[in-house]
Amino acid sequence: MQYFVALKMGEKRVKQAQELLSTFLPDNTPALPALALKDNKSNSWEPVGEENYFAVVKEEQGFLIVICDKNGIAKSIANWFSEEAATAIKNRIKEREHIHEYFGKVSLPV
Repeated sequence: MQYFVALKMGEKRVKQAQELLSTFLPDNTPALPALALKDNKSNSWEPVGEENYFAVVKEEQGFLIVICDKNGIAKSIANWFSEEAATAIKNRIKEREHIHEYFGKVSLPV
């Protein structure tokens, strides 16, 4: 796929994931865009996947909430939450949207 075609498709999916994630976050907490293209070892360009999963990632600063594709490539992220706040967001996602949780390694923007 051509770079710009893949990028436009990926950007559209990132925007949709960002809008989805923002519906679960506390007021004034932004859902940030993440990765629009899959990171692969070849010279072919692929957009991030269309499907939505969520993940909770623990880091030193706290917890990240991520909307990712089936391969764990982050499309949208929100940070930094306490464990209690992250659990509350996770429960809202499960209850309202029935999005499955991703348990593998999440690819985050550097």
